[in-house]
Amino acid sequence: MSSNVSNLQHYKGSNKTKEKTVKNTLGQIDFTLFIVVIFLVAFGIIMIYSSSAYYSRIRFGDEMHFLKRQLLWAIIGVGAMIFVSNVNYHRLKSYSLILYLASLLFLGLVLIIGEEINGAKRWLSLGPLGGFQPSELTKLCLIIFMAHIISKGAKQLKNYGAFIKYLVFIFPPIVLIAVENLSTAIVVAAIPIGILFVASPKIWHFMTLALPAAAAAGVFLTLFSYRMTRIIIWRNPWADPQGGGFQTIQSLYAIGSGGLFGRGLGQSMQKMGFIPEAHNDIIFSIVCEELGLFGAISLIFVFMVLIWRCMIIAHRASDLFGSLLVVGVMTQIAIQVIINIAVVTNSIPPTGMPLPFISYGGSSLLFLLVEIGIVLNVSKHMKASRIYA
Repeated sequence: MSSNVSNLQHYKGSNKTKEKTVKNTLGQIDFTLFIVVIFLVAFGIIMIYSSSAYYSRIRFGDEMHFLKRQLLWAIIGVGAMIFVSNVNYHRLKSYSLILYLASLLFLGLVLIIGEEINGAKRWLSLGPLGGFQPSELTKLCLIIFMAHIISKGAKQLKNYGAFIKYLVFIFPPIVLIAVENLSTAIVVAAIPIGILFVASPKIWHFMTLALPAAAAAGVFLTLFSYRMTRIIIWRNPWADPQGGGFQTIQSLYAIGSGGLFGRGLGQSMQKMGFIPEAHNDIIFSIVCEELGLFGAISLIFVFMVLIWRCMIIAHRASDLFGSLLVVGVMTQIAIQVIINIAVVTNSIPPTGMPLPFISYGGSSLLFLLVEIGIVLNVSKHMKASRIYA
C-alpha cells in the first residue's frame, strides 16, 4: 500500500502533461476560509443571544449577559487569529514540547482546584470572564506537538514500534480528561489518530487499536455508572421524560416544530425554560426551530466548506509539518460537529460537546480561532497549485 504521506505531495506532471501553475504569493491567506470562519463566529453570536436572552433575563436580570461575554471572547479570538496568521508557523516547533507539558499541568490542576459545575470539574475560574477549560488548550497543544514529532519521524512509521511510541504521548491527556469528560477525551484522542492516519503507510496499525479502545470504553462505562444510564436514556428517552430524557425530548420537539423554514429568528418556544441552557451544547436544536431544516442544512454546508478548505490547504502545504497541523485542526472541528449534531438529533447517546464557533464558551472559541490562525498561516506558505490540462 502506498504511503498516505505521498498524498500530501504535489502532483508531478509527465513530459506529455501540459501543466499550468497558479501561484499563491506569500502573505495571501485563504480568503474563503477566513470569510467562512468570520461568518460562523457572527452567526454564533446571533444565535447565542437568541437562545440565551430569556434565560439571562430570568437568572441575571440582563438578557445580554451571555452575549456580552461571548462578544468579548470573539473580539479577543479574532485578534489572536489575525496575529497567529502573521507569525510563521514553523516557529511552533520550538515550543511544541513546552506546550504539551503545559497542557498536562493545566489538566492536572483542574482536577485539584477546578471549579465544579453541574457535577464536573472542567473549568479554572477566570473571574468576570467566566471559566477556562484546559481541555480546549490541550487540543491546540496536542495538534502542534504531534504534528512536530510525527513530521520529524515520518519515515519511521513503517515500523510498528515507532507507531506505538507516538501513541504513548496520547494517553496522559486522554486519561486526565476522561475522568471528568469522556466525550472531550474522544475528540482529543481523535486528533492525533487523524494526524497519524495521514502520515502512516500502514493501515493495519490502526486496526490493532480497535480492541484496546473498546476495552477502555468498557472500563469507563463500568466505573462510571451514569454513563451507562445515558445509553439507556438514548435508547428510549420517553422512559424518563421528566428526568434523564427531558433534554433530549425537548430538543427533538424543537427540531420537529421548526419545519422547513422555522418559526423565525428569535421565535423559539423551547428556549423559554424547556431546554436548560439552550445556548450551550444543545444550541443546534434552536437553530433548527428558528431557521428550520433550510437553516440547519445551510449551517452544515458552511461547516463542509470549512472542512473542504482545510483539506485543500493541507494538500498544498509547503511541508509535512504544515499539512499535519491543518489535518489536526480539521479533524477536531469535523469530529465535534458530527458528535454535537448526532447528540442533538438523538443519533448517539447524550454527551456534552459544543458546536464549534456556535455554542457558548469563551475558551472554546478562543482556541478554535487560534487554530484557524495557524491554518491561515499555513495557507500563506502554500506551494503553487498545479492545474492539469
